[in-house]
This record gives sequence, structure tokens and C-alpha cells, in this order.
Amino acid sequence: IDVRTGAQLWRYRRVLPGGLTYGAANASNRGFAILGDLLFLGTLDAHLLALDRRTGRVVWDTTVADYKVGYAITQAPLIVGDKVIMGIAGGDIPTRGFIDAYDAKTGARSWRFYTIPAPGEPGSETWSDPVVLPRGGGATWQTGSYDPELNLLYWGVGNPNPDYYGEDRKGDNLYTASLIALDADTGKF
Repeated sequence: IDVRTGAQLWRYRRVLPGGLTYGAANASNRGFAILGDLLFLGTLDAHLLALDRRTGRVVWDTTVADYKVGYAITQAPLIVGDKVIMGIAGGDIPTRGFIDAYDAKTGARSWRFYTIPAPGEPGSETWSDPVVLPRGGGATWQTGSYDPELNLLYWGVGNPNPDYYGEDRKGDNLYTASLIALDADTGKF
């Protein structure tokens, strides 16, 4: 929108595929991030896009995860240096949450931190059944924050799955229902 006249300069509208497992009934998007001439947007079919801010042209489009199993992106990305940091929605569906960093120029993934540890990884001992781990939830619904002095990302992690019946997942279920800190360069816990 031209701020002086209110005239529309361009419009981008994503055509979503049929069969969305998350977000079809209550579509949401919590915003953009901007770096230079690029706008960054997550989509309900679990893609991360870079748009040219002057034309709306798609500069790159990266598949973050498989929307067919319940992954979606509803939060606004966070820019840290030359990285676009993005979490995933879908914690009420049997998915494994994560936070990713992508190169802002190319869309190539730089790192991924899983919010549900794999069997044998630190934190996995807090889950009573290792079979639950790959579908344990831990979505990251909201955009995190960044501390430039410590170079740390702080991100809230949502509920474990299933969220209403916990008999299959006794224990503390790390890293769900937690605030985690990650090194912004590497994604290390």
C-alpha cells in the first residue's frame, strides 16, 4: 500500500492445497519479517517464502515440513543477522516440533533444533515411552525473542501431544511447556 495515497501497489495471495490437516478451519498468520528488500512469510502448508517488498514477486519458496502430516506455520519469522528463524505449528496433531534457521538470501536451512528429543538424546529420559517421541508435539506457536549481547534465542515451546490424555507420556516431557534458549548461530541448546 502506498502510505501517501492508500493505493495498492501489489498483492500476494498464496493458493493453498486441498487437504490441509492444520489451519483449514481457522486460518491464521501472525505477520511478516523484513530484512532489506525482502519480506518473509510462513504459510499454512508449511512453506517459508521471501517476497520482494517492492513488487510482491516470490524470490524463494522453501518447504519447511510436510503439511499432510499436520505441520503448518502461523507465526511471524524472526530475523537475526542474515538468518530467518522460524518455528512450526501443529502441536495438537502428532508431529515433532522444531525451530529452524534459514539463510535470508537463499532459503537454505542453516540449522534445526527439535523441541522433542530423539531417543537417547538429552531430555528423552523425561518421556516414559520412546515411541511417543516422534509424535510428541512441542509446537512453537509464537515468535521467540533474541538477546544480541548473549547471542541467544529464547523460544516458548507448547504442549506435548496428546494434550488431553497424558497416560502415554508420563514424566516432564522436555522440552514441551518450556522456555528454551538456543545459540542463534548454531541452534545448539
